Amino acid sequence: MALRFKNSFTRREEEFKPIESGRVGMYTCGPTVYNFAHIGNFRAYMFEDLLRRYLKYKGYDVTQVMNLTDIDDKTIRDSQNEGISLKDFTARYIK
Repeated sequence: MALRFKNSFTRREEEFKPIESGRVGMYTCGPTVYNFAHIGNFRAYMFEDLLRRYLKYKGYDVTQVMNLTDIDDKTIRDSQNEGISLKDFTARYIK
């Protein structure tokens, strides 16, 4: 059975075909570091990890990159409310 995904652009379910045969690149959303992670955040990370592991199991060479959002409205607002630099504010959630 082929792996299928819903294409949010076309709104159709499509068979997965990597751009480069045998290789998969994954760019996934990581945390926005304005507070500690919670169970709702972990669901997304678990799915990304399971997908990466499944693709490796199926024989693909997988490269995954996860972003970390340390500058956005929430981090700026909360660092200003605490009167500390954005770097110092976000550092406590990145460790």
